[in-house]
Amino acid sequence: MKPTREHITGLMLAGGRGMRMGGVDKGLQTLHGEPLAAHVLKRLAPQCGALLISANRHPDTYAALGAPFGATIVADTLPGFPGPLAGLLAGLRTARTAYLLSAPCDTPGLPADLAARLARAMDTIDANQADIATVTTIDAQGEVSLHPVFALLRTTLADDLAAFLDAGERKVRAWYARHKTVEVTFTDERAFYNINSLQELSDLERA
Repeated sequence: MKPTREHITGLMLAGGRGMRMGGVDKGLQTLHGEPLAAHVLKRLAPQCGALLISANRHPDTYAALGAPFGATIVADTLPGFPGPLAGLLAGLRTARTAYLLSAPCDTPGLPADLAARLARAMDTIDANQADIATVTTIDAQGEVSLHPVFALLRTTLADDLAAFLDAGERKVRAWYARHKTVEVTFTDERAFYNINSLQELSDLERA
């Protein structure tokens, strides 16, 4: 059965160290007068029945940003900012729905139909009831890029992910490879543009 909105909990990943931005909290940097995280929440919330924010710093600030959407703050249970899989694990453990939709806090243009398209792909015969659906894009030159932190995942994967992390593994694609994963191609690569530096943020502000 194709998952619908009420079966999906959204997870905005805002738990990183922002090293390429000089260590600032990336989701709290402003674009057009609002934090990047606020832009993402506005696009993510309508696609989900419940909402979580993975934040390892400034939880009170993120709680205030998430309050209009009824969002709950979750934090990594592993020390040392081990990467997006730790945020995913916190989300999988906390969600009370069958599916979790993840997106990073630095992608203010994420598609309004992200959940619907990933859910449709998980339910296809070819996907054979996939465990994970994730995103690829194709640029004007025909080059394909994978965007693994945009994903729809079954929350039953939590124990397997915990074991993977306990073994010292950290790579998102390596964990996906353990499961039935389907890739969904989006033609608008700009929707998945993520901001990695203050210069990129400034450029987007002027665009």
